[in-house]
Amino acid sequence: MQHLYVHVPFCTRRCSYCDFAIAVRKRVPVDEFVTAIDRELSVRLTESDRWTIETLYFGGGTPSRLGGEGVARLLDVVRRHVDVAANAEVTLEANPEDVDRQSVKAWRTAGINRLSIGAQSFDDAILAWMHRTHDAAAIDRAVESARDGGIENHSLDLIFAVPEILDRDWDRDLARAVGLAPEHVSLYGLTLEQRTPLGRSHARGELLEAPEERYEQEFLHAHHVLAAAGFEHYEVSNFSKPGRRSRHNSAYWKGVQYLGVGPSAHGFDGTVRRWNADAFTEWIRRLQSRVDPVSGSEVLSAENRIAEEVYLGLRTTCGLILSVDEANHVAPWIDAGWATLQADLRLVLSPLGWLRLDSLAADLTLFRSRL
Repeated sequence: MQHLYVHVPFCTRRCSYCDFAIAVRKRVPVDEFVTAIDRELSVRLTESDRWTIETLYFGGGTPSRLGGEGVARLLDVVRRHVDVAANAEVTLEANPEDVDRQSVKAWRTAGINRLSIGAQSFDDAILAWMHRTHDAAAIDRAVESARDGGIENHSLDLIFAVPEILDRDWDRDLARAVGLAPEHVSLYGLTLEQRTPLGRSHARGELLEAPEERYEQEFLHAHHVLAAAGFEHYEVSNFSKPGRRSRHNSAYWKGVQYLGVGPSAHGFDGTVRRWNADAFTEWIRRLQSRVDPVSGSEVLSAENRIAEEVYLGLRTTCGLILSVDEANHVAPWIDAGWATLQADLRLVLSPLGWLRLDSLAADLTLFRSRL
């Protein structure tokens, strides 16, 4: 395997939209966490199974809460078990308030060469509504600190399609993001998950989701604005400057093998997908007891493989190679402007098609499974 994901669950508080596996802690238990990751890597890997990894991704949660020294120690532990290629992409997810010159210097020295900064919005009122712990000015400072510290490759996350009652200026947010000249931008439409504060407000009738029409308008507007600024819309939610695509996430979308460690982390060996215990307390309890923290696994069936191949292929501009029968089946999609078919019968969805990704993938999966 050439790709490693480490889930760092710690957050200062839970955002109003978040249903991820996180651990809210005022004090981050760096020692306990790093020791537990060391133990899990010992469980997952053997001395004879020494890998050289091409991408390493610290996700969360908020990995930047480990601080400069904590991230350096975590990277040292990883290197005890795997070799990190000289040209590897090593990404750290970070909240803006954690990105300062001192931390960036420590991260860069340790080997971090890419930051994924959770901006979400440049509107202070929206950020407060999301329960974010930073303001818009902190995003500017974070990008400046990253550049001054020598980490040029950074991505900004933004959330769109927030409820209309908030009167969010989406065009202004996009302009602010483009003005910071990031190498990469990720956009995520807001969903009101049941177990979140926003989901509960929605269930009580206190909050309405953005209508589908505005979701579509904001998505397409972002596509045009970012394309005009020189970004490639290479995956349904992701835009990059040329040569700056996320190599780690691109590996997921190609369906390759990868290892995941940490609470709730998933891994895939090409046949079996497994996942760890979600809760930090349970994950660390098992490892302290020298017990494998895996919580479940599944062997991908032939039907699963078809579904994944279709879905993953359609979500990127790499597209999906079709048979002649399949090409005939999707002809109406092309007429509707949802996709293009290249000379090698590679189907690539357009932004309009990506807005219909789930239904189009389900339709083509069903058709392919019957051939």
